[in-house]
Amino acid sequence: MIKMKVGICTLGCKVNTYESEYIEQELKKSGYQIASFTDLCDVYIINTCTVTNQADAKSRKMINRFRKTNPDSCIVAMGCFVETSTDDNLDIDILIGNRRKSELISLLDEFFTNKSKIVAKSEEKVNFENMYLENFEGRTRAFVKIQDGCENFCSYCIIPYARGKCSSKPLPVVIEEVKTLLNKGYQEIVLTGIHTGNYGVDINTNFATLLKELVKLDKLKRLRISSIEVTELTDEVLEVIKNNKKIVNHFHIPLQAGSDRILKLMNRKYDLSYYEDKINKLRNIREDVSITTDIIVGFPNETDDDFNETLTNAKKFKFAKIHVFPYSIRSGTVAATMEQVDGNIKKERARQLLKVSSSLKEEYQAKFIGKEVEVLIEKDNEDISFGHTDNYLAVKVKGSHKQNTFVKAKIFAIDKENCFAMEV
Repeated sequence: MIKMKVGICTLGCKVNTYESEYIEQELKKSGYQIASFTDLCDVYIINTCTVTNQADAKSRKMINRFRKTNPDSCIVAMGCFVETSTDDNLDIDILIGNRRKSELISLLDEFFTNKSKIVAKSEEKVNFENMYLENFEGRTRAFVKIQDGCENFCSYCIIPYARGKCSSKPLPVVIEEVKTLLNKGYQEIVLTGIHTGNYGVDINTNFATLLKELVKLDKLKRLRISSIEVTELTDEVLEVIKNNKKIVNHFHIPLQAGSDRILKLMNRKYDLSYYEDKINKLRNIREDVSITTDIIVGFPNETDDDFNETLTNAKKFKFAKIHVFPYSIRSGTVAATMEQVDGNIKKERARQLLKVSSSLKEEYQAKFIGKEVEVLIEKDNEDISFGHTDNYLAVKVKGSHKQNTFVKAKIFAIDKENCFAMEV
């Protein structure tokens, strides 16, 4: 039997990255040949994103591109765009919702048997979809999806409608999956989800309990949380972080706006005082902790005063890096109906905040000049190796060092992107 060639295009978030890795794993088990999506393939799979109108446009673009590349191919679109789009004009053979991605193999079998279009959108259910990774090829750190869904309903976000209610992977399954990956040699595990810190809300446990169990695993060297809402930094979670150095010294905690008025319009579940109190507690238990964040600029109704308050608080909170997002309209959300900010104003505000981010990043990096750090090597280019510290400093180490090994090095210089170090 000739193996069908499959190209997988992954758009969007880390959860999609994990799910695509699982899909690739299952396709290989079923005899499919994985190829680059730039090749001529028999099947093209687009794991879509719908977080903004632009994300929708990119999903459509990739679907149309693959149909033109090979008109006879099977086009599979799955994920958030599939759940929210009402565009019936796209030439798609199989549509798969977020909670049915694990059914891909059987749906492909059905399609090649009947040669008729299949629509398999998610049903109204909250159970966590059965996905279990045995490997994470080509990567030094392995993602583990522990949670799906969101019920926060921020006014700018469509994801609660695309991903549905919160659901969690059973705790024993998470433990076994992490053990499997550790036995394959991975030393850093990244916990990911749509609303990661909300883990356990539906299965009578919580995120702190999961963290406590994972740090007990002997082979685990680093445990990273992809992102956590400030409201999920409970006293119990902070206590686990305080007592367990396997949990890395980097936390991505979205702020989204540095103005209480805008936070309220966004329907965020905290104010600036609450946010500041939590990150101060975190800094009190973790020396030199790296706190990175997301901030949206040009949100509807954002005034110059609101934006200047965001600039002031960004500097005050001393983030190690800010991911800056000019507000982008997402149809179907409350914010899309609000008074919009001029596009040129959004661009200028993004430019100013990026400048602040660059300055804050350099300030944070500079604290480590002359200090020894431990780098997990990800790439080796003979005369120089590259990797990250536990607090997510990007470090170039002089000399050749084997991938997936830890190297102790002293930082001697920095630039806008990297730290430079020599082995000690």
